[in-house]
Amino acid sequence: MGEVDDPPIRRLSTRLVYRNAWLAVHEDRIERQDGSEGIYSVVERPDFALVMATENDGFHLVDQYRYPVRGRYWEFPQGCFPDWGTGTQEELARAELAEETGLRAGALRHLGHLLAWHGASPQACDVFVATDLTPGPPDRESSEQDMRHRWVTRREFERMIRDGEIKDNSTVSAYGLYLLAERG
Repeated sequence: MGEVDDPPIRRLSTRLVYRNAWLAVHEDRIERQDGSEGIYSVVERPDFALVMATENDGFHLVDQYRYPVRGRYWEFPQGCFPDWGTGTQEELARAELAEETGLRAGALRHLGHLLAWHGASPQACDVFVATDLTPGPPDRESSEQDMRHRWVTRREFERMIRDGEIKDNSTVSAYGLYLLAERG
């Protein structure tokens, strides 16, 4: 499965509706297999990296106020290059971990590549596990000034998912990849 040679939806035209440093919205005029036409909105965002910093059978988490959902929730450190910047996903993972937690990873292992919101966006996420951690000061962006960082045991992490303290789908999906990798 994956990309298809003869997709059932064909783009007839596209127009840029909005763009800023973090996203772009396109409105595509499309044609379906039966010939009917429609509109499809596509949100483009740079791919992001998510880092599971683990030590002592636990994980380092961050939280910050998320304006669209009007709440704070714990999640794994994650982010994309600002202003549509470029670099490798490993470079991005290392930068996000250091920026948000102050931690530097001696070892970084790629766990997988996930689609973040494939019903509306081609944005993807690369999941990494960081080990051999060295503490340092965080270097957060102004949008992250309210961010908090804490370490939790694995048992506490799982309780936080069950109790709704962790609602970030990327964090929960990354943990699923982590569990599968543990099983070999």
